[in-house]
Order: sequence, then C-alpha cells, then structure tokens
Amino acid sequence: MKYDCDMISDLLPLYKDGICSESSRKIVEEHLEECRDCFNVLNSMNDETIDEEIIREKNEVIKSQAKFFKRKSAITGTVFAGIFSMPILVCFIVDLANGGGLSWFFIVLAAMLVPASLIVAPLMAPKNRMFTAMTLFTVSVLLLLGVIAVSTGGSWFFIAASAVLFGLTILFAPFIAARRPVNKYLGNKKGLAIMGAYTLTFVLMMTTIGLTVGAAEFFPMALAIAGPLLAVAWASFAIIRYLPASGLVKAGIVTMLISICSFLPQFLAERAVSARATGVVSYSTSTPGVAVIGLTVGAILLVTGIIIALVKGGKKNA
Repeated sequence: MKYDCDMISDLLPLYKDGICSESSRKIVEEHLEECRDCFNVLNSMNDETIDEEIIREKNEVIKSQAKFFKRKSAITGTVFAGIFSMPILVCFIVDLANGGGLSWFFIVLAAMLVPASLIVAPLMAPKNRMFTAMTLFTVSVLLLLGVIAVSTGGSWFFIAASAVLFGLTILFAPFIAARRPVNKYLGNKKGLAIMGAYTLTFVLMMTTIGLTVGAAEFFPMALAIAGPLLAVAWASFAIIRYLPASGLVKAGIVTMLISICSFLPQFLAERAVSARATGVVSYSTSTPGVAVIGLTVGAILLVTGIIIALVKGGKKNA
C-alpha cells in the first residue's frame, strides 16, 4: 500500500462528506481498492442506522425527563393547592357556624387565588409559564378587589381596579412583550407596544377617576396636567428609539423636554382654574428655577454631543 491506513482514516470523514481536495479524493479511492479494512470503515460511516439510533435515544431521554419534571411540577402544584385550600376551608366552616353568610369565605377564596396564580399556575402550565403567571396574577388581584367591593358595598372598585391595572401594566408589560407567545407577534415593535399599553391603561385610569368623581373641573385639569406628560413621554420614546443621533444628543433633547414639562402642566392647570373661576387668565410671575436648570443642562449635553459628532466626522473625512 502506498499510504498508511492511519492517514487514510483521517481523510475518510472528509471524503465521506465530499469536502476533501481532488488529490486527497484520488488517494483515498486508490487506497480503498487495496485495503478491505478501510473500505469497511467507510461503509460503517455511511451506515445511518447508528445516527438514527442515537437520535432516537436522545429523544427518548428528553421525553422521559420532560415527563419526570412535569410529574414533579404537578405534585408540587397539588401540594401548594392543598395548602392554599386550608384557610379557605376553615373560613367556610367558621362562616357557616356563625350563621353570618359566606362573605368572608369569598374574600379569603379570592385572596388565596393571588399567591396561587404566582406559585401553582406556573407549575401546572405546560408552556408560557411567565405569561400565564402574570396574566392570572392580574386577573386574581382584580377579582379580589371586586369581591371586597361587593362584600363591603363600596363604590370604589373601578377606580381601584383601573389604578391597579395601570400599575401592573408598568410592571409586567416589558416582560410580557419580551416573552412567548406575545413576542413573536410584536417583532421589533415591542417598545411601541409597551408605550401603547402604558398610555391606554393610564387614560383608562384617569377617565374612570373623572367619571367616578363627577367634578366638572376634573377633566380640564387632568388634560392640562396629563396631556403634556404623555406628550413628553412619547416624544422622549421616539427620540431615544428612532432619532439617529448620539447618546449625548438624545440625552440633551430629552432633558430639555422634561425640564419644560416640569412646570408646563402646573402652568396650564393654573390657567384653566383661573379662567373657569374668574373668566380671566392670570399669569404667575414666579420663576421656574428647576426648569431653567434642566434646560441649561440639556442644552450643554446637546451642544457637547453635536460638537463630538462633528469632530468625529471631521476625523473620518480626513
């Protein structure tokens, strides 16, 4: 034999996949015509039965482990469900014994659903556990508020529910937008969707408060205060997300916007109240010192960012 079997065995994987050079291919083929052992090695490499068997065993191991963890999760979830059911059962028995109805029973039942949504539900859910937990937690908190409102005869439910929904949206929206199954529908518009959710729940909360309070001056004042805040929030988001500029430039513009917003809502609210009360718009002579400082800092950041960008651009052109 012209070539050693060890050298040919090193070339056989490349030969099998068809990625060796032409000269190496000829060497291997000449050697295979003379060496039965290397020929058998090549045939064993071409045998896909072993690969299929490895894949089958791997899938069986994965399925077995999945069943094991699913069974463990179900057992753990059942144990926690049993623990949460104990105070519910005790409250049910006590309510019946006292003959006072089941008002406290339903409150305790709704209260136990809150921790269950964070502990039991993720353990029992087959997939999308974070999304399931956050959704069920929100529903359970709103349900608890509703049960308490009905039991106590309170008319505060809609205000409390809208405020809680807004707060939970601030907390959960970024996580829900980034996780399955929501993320595949949003694509690269996650930030836009989150800002939309914030705005929608905020407007819902303010509208609910206004309708419940019933004061005629609420909506003009709310619009004067919240309108500029929402405008600045959306403008800041658009600048940070879409403006093709450096971080310093973006920081400067956003700082200036926030500085303006620090006194503009109060200014507009005062004008609205003054006009409604007297029919004449009065103007305050107080100096918005915080706003002036913010505008100055923002301008410095903006100018610094522009200068740095111009210097870098000049160096590249040179």
